[in-house]
Amino acid sequence: SSVECTIRLLQEYGLERMESGVAFGQLLGMSDHLTYSLGQNGYKVYKYIPYGPILECLPYLIRRAQENSDLMGSVGYELGMLAKEIRRRMIG
Repeated sequence: SSVECTIRLLQEYGLERMESGVAFGQLLGMSDHLTYSLGQNGYKVYKYIPYGPILECLPYLIRRAQENSDLMGSVGYELGMLAKEIRRRMIG
């Protein structure tokens, strides 16, 4: 993936996670588990939200969904992670 490739290049060039000027940005609601993992490991991450008239934003959102064709697979993964975290917080 592009994230793995970027992390590998940062390590190869000896660039620090927070000082490298590299940040990972993702559309809000997509690959949240990846965003959380990157943030927990000290990388700069952000989520973005397309803004504008719906007829202008919808084609972009459809394209992004098509590019992330494995979205449904990662949704199941994210639901499992959420359930695990809820259990951890409730049980201890």
